[in-house]
Amino acid sequence: MSTTQQQPAAAPEPLWQPGPDRIADARVTRFHAWAAARHGAPAPAGDGADYARLHRWSVDELERFWAAFTEWAGVRFDTPYETVLGSAGMPGARWFPGATLNYAEHALRPGAADEPALLYVTEDRDPAPVTWGELRAQVASLAAELRRLGVRPGDRVSGYLPNVPQAVTALLATAAVGAVWTSCAPDFGARSVLDRFQQVEPVVLFAVDGYRYGGKEHDRRDTVAELRRELPTLRAVVHIPLLGTPAPGGALDWTALTTREEELSFEQVPFDHPLWVLYSSGTTGLPKAIVQSQGGILVEHLKQLSLHCDLGPGDRFFWYTSTGWMMWNFLVSGLLVGSTVVLYDGSPGYPSTGAQWQVAERTGATFFGTSAAYVMACKKAGVRPAADHDLSRVRCVATTGSPLPPDGFRWIHDEFAAAGTDMWIASVSGGTDVCSCFAGGVPTLPVYIGELQAPGLGTDLRSWDPAGRPLVDEVGELVVTRPMPSMPVGFWNDPDGSRYRDSYFEMFPGVWRHGDWITLTSRGTVVIHGRSDSTLNRQGVRMGSADIYEAVERLPEIRESLVIGVEEPDGGYWMPLFVHLAPGAALDDGLRARVKQTIRENLSPRHVPDEIIEVEAVPHTLTGKRLEVPVKRLLQGTALEKAVNPGSVDRVDLLRFYEELGRSRG
Repeated sequence: MSTTQQQPAAAPEPLWQPGPDRIADARVTRFHAWAAARHGAPAPAGDGADYARLHRWSVDELERFWAAFTEWAGVRFDTPYETVLGSAGMPGARWFPGATLNYAEHALRPGAADEPALLYVTEDRDPAPVTWGELRAQVASLAAELRRLGVRPGDRVSGYLPNVPQAVTALLATAAVGAVWTSCAPDFGARSVLDRFQQVEPVVLFAVDGYRYGGKEHDRRDTVAELRRELPTLRAVVHIPLLGTPAPGGALDWTALTTREEELSFEQVPFDHPLWVLYSSGTTGLPKAIVQSQGGILVEHLKQLSLHCDLGPGDRFFWYTSTGWMMWNFLVSGLLVGSTVVLYDGSPGYPSTGAQWQVAERTGATFFGTSAAYVMACKKAGVRPAADHDLSRVRCVATTGSPLPPDGFRWIHDEFAAAGTDMWIASVSGGTDVCSCFAGGVPTLPVYIGELQAPGLGTDLRSWDPAGRPLVDEVGELVVTRPMPSMPVGFWNDPDGSRYRDSYFEMFPGVWRHGDWITLTSRGTVVIHGRSDSTLNRQGVRMGSADIYEAVERLPEIRESLVIGVEEPDGGYWMPLFVHLAPGAALDDGLRARVKQTIRENLSPRHVPDEIIEVEAVPHTLTGKRLEVPVKRLLQGTALEKAVNPGSVDRVDLLRFYEELGRSRG
């Protein structure tokens, strides 16, 4: 991956093309025609370039696009807005000033009372529906109880909960009263949770007694007791007995709070009123407490789910996630478009690697979302999703979390094609920072192997060189040059906005720099190469770590890998590759040679690793990201306690190896 100018290659053949019926029926097609007739969008020509023209209009005429979309989507402004964009500068853009609305009101509006709003499934129980009528009644009761507890707009309400219906109810009740939701998954330890919740000082905590995962029960009552001791701002704790234990002293009972007959009532709040707080991984310090707004999330998620995911009433929307990852918040927003949201509480690979495909079969999912890592694990394990399960209702397989390697695209396509299924593959990329996608799926466009279909509507996505010059068909920094509604309204406890500015706007003032390497192709597609802050740079030639992983992990002997480029004090550059081997594999001279040959032939001879080192496992953040930057700091000699926040790591014991290696090399 070089910064030098590359000649565009001949256009490859698409892996998949949408048929004319799919294009005609897509919501983005209907929106395009409507916006052309009413709001001045370019008229559809049916020549394959319609989306590119619509996208260009959506960023050139940003205010007109969002005015059109909110009208088309039926956004209910209780108080009308004065203008679409009061201030367009970043940071500090002000969307829809003067408007008031409520996210929960929109989430509870769509479905018929007896239709399923949620479909809840676990490792050992059949799917159980929660109807729209039941969900509305529970939210009405819980919102009234929150008001009785003195919860007011702007107060923080926290959840220590797995992916269960109670978490959805608690989020919506919190939003209904204008309070601010924040959550962590119950596999987070007490220190990790406190690093997050102590920043925002919640007044209510919803907490389970434990959870079931991988066929086992995990008791969390001691952790909850510690949270209660260490969160002095709590006025109430609500006990949710997933394991059937009685409520501890002083805790309120979930059932009692959610079964009273109450009228639904929604606090109408300003468009930029906080909806929830999400957290960065916090690998090198306290996690950033990222605040996103009721209105910004509402309109951005409506756009993504309706136009890019093509979801609506009748769909069943599944994405494997936990409440500690932004994809859970995105999943819940499936309610906004009237889809049934599938909640799976369990292990992604229990009782076998194909567990998620089994969930899709059991729930009749029409949209299947997962991680790229899961797809590759299924490929290596020889899983046959379409052959072994009835997935005939699934119209789209979507992936995120990391770039989906080309082999992943081929595997999904070939597995479903063999079963006679016309499968749309949507690899998407965004971030917790915006709780949305910068680029990803478009149901009317072809899919090319290893590429995201297009930037999102209203997203002025660019690739820039270090001087801020735009690049096409070569690698640059992922930047967004015009504001998006779901960009944070700020970080919690960052009164002057300095931490927020430093995180995204330091390199290019006034322009969002995300920290990913990206290629925008001359065909309008997008390639993500991995994080730019963990770039491999040898002799001026840059390579994204994701490119290394994609090549190396094709080898059946390698389960997972971690590559680090370390600048040394004498001006040298050391690039080790750490490999977690598959069962039965051995790191012998033959495997080392195959790894080096794979990188040399498929990527670059300059990026053949200096050493290949076997490790017990690869360390990750609690949301599954490889710990590249902290490991680099350890290899440069930084002490473990200074290089990483232990509470942000899945297995801190794995980091001792890198600390010792860094110390021995020093």
